[in-house]
Amino acid sequence: MRFSDLGLSEQLVRATSEQKYDTPTKIQSEAIPAVLSGRDVMAAAQTGTGKTAGFTLPLLQRLGARPRNGRGVRALVLTPTRELAAQVHDSVHLYGRYAKIRSTVVFGGVKINPQINKLRRGVDVLVATPGRLLDLYQQGAVEFDALETLIMDEADRMLDMGFIRDIRRILSLLPKERQNLMFSATFSGEIRKLASSMLNNPVEIDVAPRNTAAETVQQSVHPVDQGRKADLLTQLVADKRWEQVLVFTRTKHGANKLTTRLEKDGISAAAIHGNKSQGARTKALKGFKDGRVRVLVATDIAARGLDIKQLPQVVNFELPQVPEDYVHRIGRTGRAGETGHAVSLVSPDEAPMLGGIEKLISREIPRETIDGFEPSRALNVRAKGGKPGGRSGGPKGGNRNARPGRGGGGGSRGRGQPGRGRSSGPARRSA
Repeated sequence: MRFSDLGLSEQLVRATSEQKYDTPTKIQSEAIPAVLSGRDVMAAAQTGTGKTAGFTLPLLQRLGARPRNGRGVRALVLTPTRELAAQVHDSVHLYGRYAKIRSTVVFGGVKINPQINKLRRGVDVLVATPGRLLDLYQQGAVEFDALETLIMDEADRMLDMGFIRDIRRILSLLPKERQNLMFSATFSGEIRKLASSMLNNPVEIDVAPRNTAAETVQQSVHPVDQGRKADLLTQLVADKRWEQVLVFTRTKHGANKLTTRLEKDGISAAAIHGNKSQGARTKALKGFKDGRVRVLVATDIAARGLDIKQLPQVVNFELPQVPEDYVHRIGRTGRAGETGHAVSLVSPDEAPMLGGIEKLISREIPRETIDGFEPSRALNVRAKGGKPGGRSGGPKGGNRNARPGRGGGGGSRGRGQPGRGRSSGPARRSA
């Protein structure tokens, strides 16, 4: 099947072809016809499988079929983080380059007046984080009377970050008659409860088992004591000649500390997390994409907001406390059919976290101890309620390669980094 077989216009097919995208992914082949038909859609697919194009392409086609009347927003895309908002807007702009569709993106951490001015000129598609959207509404800068479609992208992450009140407030402002699309990597019970209150007889699409890692990502674990992780990371970057590496830490302080250490070791590095200004975050990400920054150190703010083409390497410097975040972290590599590698530096005290991850993904991640970095004690992994693992280095069961406030995220007050109690500071909603 090709994009031209899905009922998309010549302009949209041309735009996808120019990006070397001719064959739709499974989520795209199922979602695009459903969205084009006007149905509500509830779609779950792994990170990196093309969810954004799955709703962007049919949305642009539906909007292009009818002329814009007035200045009101016709389609609203809600996302949890600034980076994801910018990424989605880039897709709207890219795929809509031959269509007469106006779009803009709004999020916190930057001046609000330029955003107000763009909205006053009228837009068809608005991509927004929840808090900043409410700020703009309260200032009378955005109208929803003409809204036809609402899209919630990474809905589970928005709830994780504490946006549920903002989301319910936004829903109360929108027209009752509209098309609703909910796209996410996973659908928890809480998300399904929200979906039942906003979706009308939706088409349900689930193209892959929940919480499985893409088969294009080769995973491995390097056992090492906590105090020697930085030494090991430096050696791996040098010995393996990694030129573009995304490294995850659990805290903002840890990200800053590791970045400083890498720079001292002669490795160009930058940190990205919730305490960084939007300008600093944009600069760090641009430098990483351009190749001027070799290692980008991030907290889980980046687990679902970064789309870096052909990113070859992800490193978990510290394992996440929530197993699902592991899947989203390593989903930054091995995207769009490309191969990728995900390495986790695991200390003995992180063995329970590793056990939780392996239980979630139903496989044991191969171990490889690096000479000179043997840990002081073994990784005795036993997932709670699951099977022990950790000694053989090979997978047991399952597929060896199972397939695939308001602060920064939404408003302008900047209270810290998102998470579930993982980072310093009490806030949960900043991005």
